[in-house]
Amino acid sequence: MEKYDVVVIGSGPGGAAAAYALKDGGKRVALVEDDLWGGTCPNQGCDPKKMLVSGMEVVERNNQMLGRGFSLIESIDWPELMAFKRSYTDPFPRSFKKGVEAYGIDAIEGSARFVGDNRIEAGDAVIEADAFVIATGQRPSILGIEGSEHLLTSTDFLDMDELPKRMAFLGAGYIAFELAAIANAAGSEVTIVHHNDRPLKGFDSDLVDSLVEAYEDRGISFAFDVDIEAIAEDERGYLLRGRGSGDREYVERFDCVVGATGRIPNVEALDLENAHVNYDGHGITVDGFLQTSNPAVYACGDVVAKKAPKLTPTASFEGAYLARRILGSAAEPLAYPPIVSIVYGSPKLAQVGVSPAEAAERDGSYKLDEMDLTNWFTYRRIGEPVSKVKLVHEGDRLVGASALSSQADALINHLAILIDNAIVHEDFNRMILGSPTLASDLPSLV
Repeated sequence: MEKYDVVVIGSGPGGAAAAYALKDGGKRVALVEDDLWGGTCPNQGCDPKKMLVSGMEVVERNNQMLGRGFSLIESIDWPELMAFKRSYTDPFPRSFKKGVEAYGIDAIEGSARFVGDNRIEAGDAVIEADAFVIATGQRPSILGIEGSEHLLTSTDFLDMDELPKRMAFLGAGYIAFELAAIANAAGSEVTIVHHNDRPLKGFDSDLVDSLVEAYEDRGISFAFDVDIEAIAEDERGYLLRGRGSGDREYVERFDCVVGATGRIPNVEALDLENAHVNYDGHGITVDGFLQTSNPAVYACGDVVAKKAPKLTPTASFEGAYLARRILGSAAEPLAYPPIVSIVYGSPKLAQVGVSPAEAAERDGSYKLDEMDLTNWFTYRRIGEPVSKVKLVHEGDRLVGASALSSQADALINHLAILIDNAIVHEDFNRMILGSPTLASDLPSLV
């Protein structure tokens, strides 16, 4: 039986951040992985998605310049774009594992399960440790309908050899919006089907409405207030059946249907009961120090039941904190900075800090500014069709921001830095910024 100072279960961004920092701190560390080394993000999540988004961005940027020296791009060579994606994802797991081993961390392949408070089985090995970090992440949930075996997941979409002509996406969260935009840019006819009329419920409703309108302008269809009941395969594709408002029947045929109705934590195989670790349907329960009901077991990343957004940067932040906590250099509970959330759609939707809805609930405490930037030179020069920002101020300080444009991802990161560092308008008097850029627009925004 092997004995370690710390065993990290799950090699994604959260687990990897913890493992490397713990090794730097002089601990004997093992990293356990039962699937792809490096976790979901670089293999089946945000990284391959962003490589496909890069193709979408080329189409978007070009088509915004129609009548200005450019011709319409109607589709993408999907097999070539997928080959580009695979040039990154195919070698990644092996390269990642080699890097772990070269760093002096023991890389153990196998499914981990607890057999005691401080003991696991992983593959053929029995392992003890003074502390464990669970970072097993989430996986796509499958809608419980008749014929659910015909549903594809986001993982399937990100590895398609050919792109179907007619596609449906079930759900209206950020995954559905992102994959739908990619498929639309690549030439597919796309429909988003949702059980109510409020997509992207975590984002500002006005900006979401503008995003839906922009999607419709690009030819993407929406079927709101539709409860899907069944999917069936026939010789012409997949027949989707459901009920809409007023009990109206919904029947449509597609070449494929992608379920994007949420994700669920990877906890079942861990046998957490054997280690007296509490969890629920949202994930593993932790305290402010990311410690579970078992003092020897911690958890971070998407497997945790938490209010903080389940994002890759959040997981990395938590993993680094856990390393400091275990090493004895973090005495205070985990405190999150402003967390940026981005929908990589067409256009992009992003937010950070206090939301417009939260500002409205505390009348008088915050000031909300709404700005249409479409005619600002930064956006006009690239033919941007829509650019909107909502800013929340507390006194002269920016405390929240929401943005919609093709460059909202870059802009929101600038705004997050202003929020976190309490930078106000007068501070820009000491700066000379390159212009015209998103950064040079900041003094006029704040």
